[in-house]
Amino acid sequence: MPGSSLWLLPPETHPLNDVLASLIKRTALRFGSTDLFIPHVTLTSDLVSPTSYGSEPQKWLDSLDLQAGGDVQVDFEKLDSEDVYFRKLYIKCQKTTGLKALAKVCRKQVADHMDEETARKWAEETYNPHVSLLYHDCSQVDAKGLEETSKLAQEEGIDLVERSEGLSWTGGRVVLVATERPTSEWKPIAQRVL
Repeated sequence: MPGSSLWLLPPETHPLNDVLASLIKRTALRFGSTDLFIPHVTLTSDLVSPTSYGSEPQKWLDSLDLQAGGDVQVDFEKLDSEDVYFRKLYIKCQKTTGLKALAKVCRKQVADHMDEETARKWAEETYNPHVSLLYHDCSQVDAKGLEETSKLAQEEGIDLVERSEGLSWTGGRVVLVATERPTSEWKPIAQRVL
């Protein structure tokens, strides 16, 4: 993936950190992928790296005008799949007002989206908030694969069919990840708690 990315992680003590990490591992095993990653919602990718943040990524992240964590809500909707490596299988999230506003602020850090109107339009029309469960070169996951993954999710405590409790979080941590590197090296290089 070109450039770096800004991700939203659940609050550090939220149970979804462990639940989603386990589900990602089980999903990778089920579909034969070796790519494992931190559970997250991508706020934006394509940051020009490292020129965006230079040699002080934490200072750069701290300088962003991010809203308070109570304004940012992540709500799970359903499982979905696309024929795109990084969106092969994911939990679609509602584009809540706070999440959309946070994504817009983050997108303004991308070279061709720095003006307010371009970033707003991207957040409204293009932004697709989701929690990836699988990165893979396989075909788009079919209905049977989605059903199997739904059962795995239920076993982990994420019931997207019955809409059980625990399908959301408020606030969280914005992290900067050098996603121009191989996925095995995708680790936060800066973090900010909302």
